[in-house]
Formats: sequence, C-alpha cells, structure tokens
Amino acid sequence: MDQFQRLVDFVKSLETDFQKFYEKGQAAAGTRVRKGLSDLRRLAQEIRNDIQSIKMKRKEEKKKSE
Repeated sequence: MDQFQRLVDFVKSLETDFQKFYEKGQAAAGTRVRKGLSDLRRLAQEIRNDIQSIKMKRKEEKKKSE
C-alpha cells in the first residue's frame, strides 16, 4: 500500500497548481501541472513495473512449491 500512498500524495501535491491555473488563470501554474503530469506518468509506469515484478515472483514461487 506504500505505492498507493505515494501516488495519492503526488496527485495531492499538484492540487494547488491546478487551482492556480484553472481558477486564477496563471500560465506558469499550467506549465507546472503539465510537468507534474509527466512525472505522474513516470511514477505510474514505475508502479506498473513493480506490480509485474511481484506477480512474476509469486508465480515462480508457486511453481517451486508444486
């Protein structure tokens, strides 16, 4: 669940810039949001790779125990 918390914390960290861009019209905040979304994509890919690694490990352990 640590990975989930990392994801939630990251998304929450973008909230202020989202508000500044959409509600106050600050262009620089839009740039920060776009960068944050790119970072989010990288974080999501990292989590996906971690999940796949754990699944493969569990599969191998299951085969060894049979």
